[in-house]
Amino acid sequence: MNLPVLYLKTGCPWCSAAVEYLARHAIAYRSVTVTGNPSAMQELAEISGQTKAPTMSFQGDVLADFGVEELEPFLKKHALM
Repeated sequence: MNLPVLYLKTGCPWCSAAVEYLARHAIAYRSVTVTGNPSAMQELAEISGQTKAPTMSFQGDVLADFGVEELEPFLKKHALM
């Protein structure tokens, strides 16, 4: 199954809110913690053009540096909810 990828930073309150939202709605995803992981941080920068989190990538579409209110439209756009 092709899962969205959620890039996270340790201690980020927006990241925690995104994780809680996805869990509450039973949405499967693959998480990548970029904190302390230079290769993951480089991957994040390459796919999104920035290094802020949370960032979600799915099928070539990227939602960068978002709040939970921006997540729902992105998930609906991709029929993930």
